[in-house]
Amino acid sequence: MSKRSSAKYKIDRRMGQNIWGRPKSPVNRREYGPGQHGQRRKSKLSDYGVQLKAKQKLKGYYGDISEKQFRGVYEEAIRLKGDSGANLIGLMERRLDAVIYRAKFVPTVFAARQFVNHGHIKVNGRRVNIPSFKVKVGDVVEVKDASRQLPLVLEAVALGERDVPDYIEVDHSKMTAKMTRIPGLGEVPYPVMMEPHLVVEFYSR
Repeated sequence: MSKRSSAKYKIDRRMGQNIWGRPKSPVNRREYGPGQHGQRRKSKLSDYGVQLKAKQKLKGYYGDISEKQFRGVYEEAIRLKGDSGANLIGLMERRLDAVIYRAKFVPTVFAARQFVNHGHIKVNGRRVNIPSFKVKVGDVVEVKDASRQLPLVLEAVALGERDVPDYIEVDHSKMTAKMTRIPGLGEVPYPVMMEPHLVVEFYSR
């Protein structure tokens, strides 16, 4: 098993939830956590524990990005007008790796980060290799011509287990995508419930 596959399966089991909705998730077979102590009876979480778990779940969903990077997104979210939790979700969905995952150009968020890093993506005609690049409404994101027949891309486009959300306009014949608006929490197709307000509470303690 690859390091990335191992990591994402551990995240699922640590959370006790199939956070990406994948058919192969080990949580479908056993809900206890990884490691020799995983089957111990779960004790009730404190408020801090509940907030920490909400943060780890949201951070893990987007490819288990670094704590420094995630906190930076939170700090930007609280500077914006409006609800900080909603702002946090909007900023995470604007990440370039999140956009190409939503557009079904790649099968997983982990693959999305690697795909961007390897230079397969253009934004408005210019190559971008930074997964955290913030896509603006109206930006045209596309897979480079030379990368469109990669097995990874063909597999993702044919994937039937998830749909492209309404706030992303996709043309798979041209391998282009455009974010039409910043989504609200209720529009983002998370397979499990995300609680960004608890993430805000965690960091504002």
